[in-house]
Amino acid sequence: MAHPRKVAIFTNEYPPNVYGGAGVHVEYLSRALARRIPVEVRAFGDQRVEDGNLRVTGYRGWEEVKQNTDRRFVGALDALSRDLAMAKDTLDADIVHCHTWYTDLAGFWARQLWGVPLVVTIHSLEPLRPWKVEQLGNAYHLSSWMERVGIEAADAVIAVSQETRRDVLTHFNVPPERVHVIHNGIDLAEYQRTPQTEAIARHGVDPTRPYVLFVGRITRQKGIIHLVNAIPQLDPELQVVLLAGAPDTPEIGREMQERVAAVSATRDGVFWIPGMLPRPEVIQFYSHATVFVCPSVYEPFGIINLEAMACETAVVASAVGGIPEVVVDGQTGLLVPVELKPGTFDPVDPARFSADLAASINRLARDPALRERMGRAGRHRVEQHFSWDAIAGRTLDLYGHLLEARHGS
Repeated sequence: MAHPRKVAIFTNEYPPNVYGGAGVHVEYLSRALARRIPVEVRAFGDQRVEDGNLRVTGYRGWEEVKQNTDRRFVGALDALSRDLAMAKDTLDADIVHCHTWYTDLAGFWARQLWGVPLVVTIHSLEPLRPWKVEQLGNAYHLSSWMERVGIEAADAVIAVSQETRRDVLTHFNVPPERVHVIHNGIDLAEYQRTPQTEAIARHGVDPTRPYVLFVGRITRQKGIIHLVNAIPQLDPELQVVLLAGAPDTPEIGREMQERVAAVSATRDGVFWIPGMLPRPEVIQFYSHATVFVCPSVYEPFGIINLEAMACETAVVASAVGGIPEVVVDGQTGLLVPVELKPGTFDPVDPARFSADLAASINRLARDPALRERMGRAGRHRVEQHFSWDAIAGRTLDLYGHLLEARHGS
């Protein structure tokens, strides 16, 4: 099968501006693709990178969109302005591949202007994140429209899990044959268990004592408040480490501060480390955690679970979205069911969800043999199913099918 001569990737996040799983995905996918074909990345920011087959260009938005408007609208309006800048620049690629709603409209415009097939990867969906009204106000309807236009015009949609594929078909007018499942991946050489602990100690955590670890943004979908509410029920021997930054809104940031302060007043060993740590430091935390916990209420895939498993750490995760396609219950970790209110991502019984999280964490914390067995199984699963080279290969094959269909060969 013929592969494209060159691919253009449009993304909000690209190093050094990475704050979530979509940015991690784009970083590693673009590198893996560039080992085979030329790749041009157009990203939000001021990046300028030339590295072999990989070229990265950052785009800034128009300052005018920040003037004389509701501050909540700025994010979506800024994305709109950058999308137009990305799309209008001369494109010499055979495929344009977009990631997240931030750039889906840029892909739509590029498809129209330059006559190339459009691929859209779904990392999350705006219809399933209604709490973003807190963050964007009525501009949430603009972000939703931008996403819809891109997805429904795409020649192919990549869902990062089977559950996400079902969500796409439920919420968008897309023929089923256009929606393909290609999982997220992980760099197996970078994400592996390390004996180093100096970064852990430098942040005040005692690496000789057991600790439970959370890594992620402070947002409703990541469920961090439910984990914080579970802390009083955790074994008192457990330290709690929250590598949690980038609050979606000032409101959830304040709620996080209040809840962490409240639980910290009743027990020691609670560490909230805000901001994004360098990746080698995060790998130290993964490697020496007693249990990694992912309490998400909405998670199309959950790349953080792969990262923990690659570092041979047992996982406790909510049984939502694409997580059960990553974490095998009873083998690589424990899955915690959570019933959500219809049409929302609010647990029917938040106290019960927090209690169930605590019970699963305590169970693993008290069973070293089980943790060790799950850690080994997690690493094996990652090696077998989630390497970036394999995922890049499947992505290239999809590109090839699109080009063959377009040229009638």
